[in-house]
This record gives sequence, structure tokens and C-alpha cells, in this order.
Amino acid sequence: MSTTTKPITADELYAMGDIGRCELIYGELVMMSPAGARHGMVAARIGRILGQFVDDRDLGATFAAETGFIIQQPDLVRAPDAAFVRKDRLAAGLQKAGYFDGVPDLAVEVVSPDDTKREVVEKVNMWLAAGTTTCWVADPEGATLTVYRTGQAPIQLAGDDVVANESTLPGFSVRVSTFFKLPGRPS
Repeated sequence: MSTTTKPITADELYAMGDIGRCELIYGELVMMSPAGARHGMVAARIGRILGQFVDDRDLGATFAAETGFIIQQPDLVRAPDAAFVRKDRLAAGLQKAGYFDGVPDLAVEVVSPDDTKREVVEKVNMWLAAGTTTCWVADPEGATLTVYRTGQAPIQLAGDDVVANESTLPGFSVRVSTFFKLPGRPS
């Protein structure tokens, strides 16, 4: 015997309140376990570095992990680990309540130990196909950052490599090792 569930919308998901980590994938609620410690540390560090840069230059807004972005109405809501939206796009997508209506200009995904490469690539492709300009995939295990930009081949960076030249973040330049530095250890 099979069971079917009624697809839900972004508005219905939002009205549920805090039900835990989840995303809405074409009407299906996909629950996720809490992030691991290293994942959370890397996501927070990237968000903090982006946030400081964006705030210092009044470029727009950064969003913390698990902020919902409505990619497609009514039933596709994803939540990157960190995100940035340019100032000129904020008013159009930022309501008083609810998820951001649209995609971020930069979406950051931090790989969890149980993520498959296929899942990560599908998520990146979804962001880019929906209009996100750049997607960073940070891998704490390998201490690498892969930069995906619309219409370009991915670039994998590590160690002293510098992530820079982001069209939405003019002047941004950070050594990749900064994102993965463990407390009390040299970078």
C-alpha cells in the first residue's frame, strides 16, 4: 500500500513555523539533520567575512544559513549556508514576513559528510539555472572552495589561493584557507 502526501506551497511551509531544518523541493518537504560542528563553523566564518565586506561597502545584505529563498513559486524553497543579495535587488524580494522572493546573487553551500557529489552539483545547477550569478561550494574535509559562475567552468581553490573577481562583490579578495582555519592553529 502506498501513501501519497499533498504537495505544500512556500506559504504553507512558512506558516508551519519552526519545524526544524528543511527545504521545499517541488512541493515535497525535505527534512535535514542539524549541521555538524565543522560545517557550522565554516558556514559561520564565510557568512561573517561576507557580511563584514558587504556592510563596509553598503553593497546589499548577507543572509545566514537556513534563510529560505523562493526559487520558484509556489513550491521550491532552498536554503543556502550563506548568501548575498545586491542592494538594488533587496526591495523586490524582501517582504516583512516570509522567505526571500527570488534567488541570492551569491549562494554558498558547505558540503556535509553525507552529501553526495551528485546532490551538491544538482543544488549548484539549480541555483545557477534560477538566476544566481555565483555559487561557492566549500568542502571542509578537503579545505577547498569551488567557484561556479554562470556560463563558466568551475574553479577549485585551496590553501593560499584567493577567491576574488566576483562581479557582485567588487574588490572582494580572501585567501581560501581563511574559511577553513581551525581555532588555535595557524592558517
